[in-house]
Amino acid sequence: MIPTRKILLIVFSLTAIICLSTTPLLTKEPIRTVNGIVTQVSDGDTVKLETAEGTELKIRLYGIDAPEMEKINRRTGTVSKPGQPYGEEAYKALKSKMLDSRVKVEIMAIDRYKRMVGIVHIDSKNINLEMVKEGWAWAYRQYLDRPYASEYLDAEREARTKRLSLWQQPNPQPPWEFRKLMRSR
Repeated sequence: MIPTRKILLIVFSLTAIICLSTTPLLTKEPIRTVNGIVTQVSDGDTVKLETAEGTELKIRLYGIDAPEMEKINRRTGTVSKPGQPYGEEAYKALKSKMLDSRVKVEIMAIDRYKRMVGIVHIDSKNINLEMVKEGWAWAYRQYLDRPYASEYLDAEREARTKRLSLWQQPNPQPPWEFRKLMRSR
């Protein structure tokens, strides 16, 4: 007998594969909507969510890219990957907004790392957009689609103008450039 949790995970995975094979990678409408509680915040743009059925999902916040956090090797205690300025602060900001909160996630895509990419809502608040408005993340231009692009880009422009959070730096390096530089080393 297969446990209910595994059946739900299999059904969800198959549904996502079918949806992705018949729609563009990022669509205007969500693939589906899930509700749950945020059980872990990994960094400034990734969380773990547990659904009412007990399924654990890794959620990458759609349309934003937060500064990278320093990664520590658990075995040696040394830095295994350097971080960026404001990476830790972005993580703390997202954690204070979401950890242990009941959320609704509009799943927009599944990325190459098999994470759900979604817009996270707490009540009527779009948490992804809040992170950009408060200067904790960039609007992730490469993956933004209508109708969200203009709203996220406007929020970033406003945060830059107000010099909020990471925009206090004279010329902050976007995380996608930072990751590319780290891969080339």
